[in-house]
Amino acid sequence: MQLMLCNGSPRGKTGNTAILLEHFTEGFAAAGGQNEFEIAYLNRVAGHADAAARCRAAGAVIIAFPLYADSMPAIVKDFIETLGPGDSFPPLGFIVQSGFPEAVHSRAVERYLEKLARRLGARYIGTVVRGGVEGIQVMPPFMTRRLFMAFRALGRHFAVTREFHPGIMKSLAGRERFSTIGRLVFRLMRMTGFADHYWNSMLKRHGAYARRFDRPYAPGVDNNN
Repeated sequence: MQLMLCNGSPRGKTGNTAILLEHFTEGFAAAGGQNEFEIAYLNRVAGHADAAARCRAAGAVIIAFPLYADSMPAIVKDFIETLGPGDSFPPLGFIVQSGFPEAVHSRAVERYLEKLARRLGARYIGTVVRGGVEGIQVMPPFMTRRLFMAFRALGRHFAVTREFHPGIMKSLAGRERFSTIGRLVFRLMRMTGFADHYWNSMLKRHGAYARRFDRPYAPGVDNNN
C-alpha cells in the first residue's frame, strides 16, 4: 500500500503533529509487506497542488493537524479546497491532536471531516482524536512512552488492515469531558496559576506576556493601533 500522509501543522517538521506521525510511521514500516509512505507538509502552500495530485494517486490518505480554536488551521482548509469535489478518492482518514485535555473539543471538526470524505467520494477511515498533546516536546520520556507506543501500534494495525484500530482510537481519545472532581482540580490549578505556567512561559518567550488580555477584535476597539 502506498500511504500518503499530509502534515497540516503550521510548524511543519518541528511541531507536535510531526512527532506523532513519526511514531505512527515507525509502526507502519515495522509491519513489513508491500507498504510505503510519504509525507507532504501543508505549511508549504505552494506545494498544495502537487500534494493533492499525489493524494489522488495514493492507496490511502491520512491528513493530520492540530486543533486551533476548535477548528483546523487555515493551511489545511486551503489544501482541502484544492482537492475539490469528486466521485473517486482514496480511502481517507484523519488525526486531530490538540492541547485540550477533553476529546469533546475535537468532535465538531470530526463530524465535518466525515462529511468531507463523503463529498470527495472517499471511504471514510475515521478520525483519531488525541488531546493533551501540547508540551510533549519538553516532557520526559516516562510521560510520553504510552502515547508513542499507542501511535506505533496504530501504525502497525493500519499497515495490515487499512483501518484505525477502534480500541486504540478509544484509548487515545481518553476522557470526553472532565468529571466533577476533574473540573474541581482544574479550577484549583487555575487559582494557583499552575495551569497557566506553560502558556505564560510561551508568551514571555515571544514578548507577548504584557498583552495577554488584549481584545483586538472587540467592538469599539481601534484595530489600526
